[in-house]
Amino acid sequence: MRIFSRLLAAAILLAAPSAFAHEYKAGDIEIGHPWTRATPPAARVGGGYLTLINHGQTADRLLGGSSSASGRVEVHKMEVVDGVMKMRELADGLPIPPGETVKLEPGGFHLMLIDLKAPIREGEKVPVTLRFEHAGAVDVELAAGALGSPAMQHGAMDHGASHGGAN
Repeated sequence: MRIFSRLLAAAILLAAPSAFAHEYKAGDIEIGHPWTRATPPAARVGGGYLTLINHGQTADRLLGGSSSASGRVEVHKMEVVDGVMKMRELADGLPIPPGETVKLEPGGFHLMLIDLKAPIREGEKVPVTLRFEHAGAVDVELAAGALGSPAMQHGAMDHGASHGGAN
């Protein structure tokens, strides 16, 4: 029994780096823990979240991306203006200053996967190619967690003109 336990522990340790690896790099930009949430069956949009660390000496910029899972991928900012939650595309991208960490997370900066081709299901890996001004393109996978709370679903807020809503 002791040998079996040791073999099982060794197998888990050997598998762990690949099972939990979700760190990527593009030039001087480190991309950590990309994730998304499962979406309801009729959802047309989904969100993407990750951490960007610029290890370089010059600024870079996340310009957007693409995905086989959606029609397009944009960088957005969510904020409360006059008591109303609004979301807008960052047309010029998201700056990543040298030596800084920029978080894309619910309620702030995030990726928008627009015109989803199918619902995102919990446990899936959603392929996304991120485009940076200087670092170029890098392929990442968004790990899909459970469906989020209704307050965080993108259909419940003002998305501005790019999604057919009003500003």
